[in-house]
Amino acid sequence: MAREIRFTSAKPGGDRVHLVSEADVRVLLGRLPVEVYERLRAVHFNDRSWPLRHLGYVTAGRYEVALCALPPRVSLSRYLARPLSPTEFGARRGAQWPRLAVRRFMLYDTFLHELGHLHVVDPKAHSPRRQFADERLASEFAVTWRRRLWAEPFDHPDPVHNKPSSDELEQVAVSR
Repeated sequence: MAREIRFTSAKPGGDRVHLVSEADVRVLLGRLPVEVYERLRAVHFNDRSWPLRHLGYVTAGRYEVALCALPPRVSLSRYLARPLSPTEFGARRGAQWPRLAVRRFMLYDTFLHELGHLHVVDPKAHSPRRQFADERLASEFAVTWRRRLWAEPFDHPDPVHNKPSSDELEQVAVSR
């Protein structure tokens, strides 16, 4: 059985906002096997991304994930590693992303990526850099789990927990 995960939230400054919540993260974690997030002790919502350098990070002890507040209007295309496309999240390259697409990216890319960094890949390594998943492995972890979770529709009132619908993608294409 998994231990209780602690959530903390810091009020963002300026016009920045937390686009995902504790409830969103709990729904995502509920969809994952406990073994995938067994090291996770806490999730922090803070305002340490200014000037939009980090969307999230893992704390030094490798037990906690932080998600950063963002401006209300943002394009996250520069954070996409090839071959990912903004349409995978319900957005269009070169334009402001819809709020739903940003929320989807924060949960199903950023959070899963940071969760991937918590996984031990070499328990005998002397440095944490070699002991835990690096950027490549964390990205692969996020892509694998996102595709697995989005392979089948998830019955939830918030569309952020499913891949973009065809209607959503049509609206993105029409907004050109």
